[in-house]
Amino acid sequence: MSEIISPRGWTAFGIVAVTAVILSFIGACSETIVVSAAGGVAAVLASAAGRSRDDERLTPSAPPVATSPLEPVLDAFGEPVLILSGPRIEMANGAARTLLGAYIVGEDARIAIRHPAASGLLADQESGGPVALTGLGSPAQRWEIQIAPIGDGRRLVHLTDRSGSHAAERMRVDFVANASHELRTPLASILGYVETLSDAAGEDPVVRARFLKIVFDEARRMQRLVDDLMSLSRIEAEKFRAPSDTVDLGALVDETHAELAEAHDGRGRDIILEHDPGAIPVLGDRTQLSQLLHNLIGNAMKYGQPGTPVRVAITRENDAVRLVVADQGEGIPPEHLPRLTERFYRVDPGRSRSVGGTGLGLAIVKHIVERHRGRLEITSRVGEGTRVTVVLRPPPAAVAEPLS
Repeated sequence: MSEIISPRGWTAFGIVAVTAVILSFIGACSETIVVSAAGGVAAVLASAAGRSRDDERLTPSAPPVATSPLEPVLDAFGEPVLILSGPRIEMANGAARTLLGAYIVGEDARIAIRHPAASGLLADQESGGPVALTGLGSPAQRWEIQIAPIGDGRRLVHLTDRSGSHAAERMRVDFVANASHELRTPLASILGYVETLSDAAGEDPVVRARFLKIVFDEARRMQRLVDDLMSLSRIEAEKFRAPSDTVDLGALVDETHAELAEAHDGRGRDIILEHDPGAIPVLGDRTQLSQLLHNLIGNAMKYGQPGTPVRVAITRENDAVRLVVADQGEGIPPEHLPRLTERFYRVDPGRSRSVGGTGLGLAIVKHIVERHRGRLEITSRVGEGTRVTVVLRPPPAAVAEPLS
């Protein structure tokens, strides 16, 4: 057998074996491992069959290949992978060099990784893990390290990026905590006033009427919050299914204007519409676009200065329809703009609650725009006001449906 298979063939067998170990270590399925091994064996047999022809073509002046045959295998993995010989790094794929440095080959792995949680694991000269590495690469990143022996005193080190799952879990925890707080506050107020009404204070008609109004307002606040939470959940559940109905955005804006005409102490009379009189079709979900308009125009009415115009403009472009809602309010400092669409984020929590805000309005708008495959832009200048732009897609002219 050794006479049939060339030295390159034995090297290929080694690559097949190490590749199988790597695939098994990072959780590849058995079918993937078998297919990889079969492909490697086929490559070895092809190498043996063509050895004599290759030897004939080689010339004495052909330069030797300096790179290890394992390097292409390691570079095929998108996550950082290292091979250690003793404590030092013998090989590192491109992802590892990007994370840890371009010249880590030959270094002690504990110096290259530079993380207290990894040092003990790397010094054991055995397999181990997974161990969480917080802040490796950047303060916001979360990595997980695993080590496994691959023979000849060498070990495979695999780093897995857990930043995305960590961020998602943190968002979930923050969301639950914020929602619990937002619901607990009005509930505590309701319970307190109901308890007071059940005592002697309930016998005074003036006090009773004032307390009942507070209870009613707090109950409505809870209702708005629950409605927004349910709406956000529905929109997120549908985010992978783009709307395909055709909606007349101009008519929907006119309808929203009529509904808000007397809202917010008459602020609805300050709404100024600017759009063509004809139909302005867009691809969308009518209910969600109506909610988007109510949230954006309602915010402009609540946070704009009383008596100043709230401008709602629609313009057509070649391949888009642009909706702009602008107010003349106090404006928003630039450091707050990137976080405005986060759930429960408020620039001024006290003022937001006093005007009935739930902290979910712009988060809902963002998710609606994302589901419609559109674009959302928020610009603001302190002392001048805020401008929100939503870009939506018009239906293809050839397949435009009747307007809903």
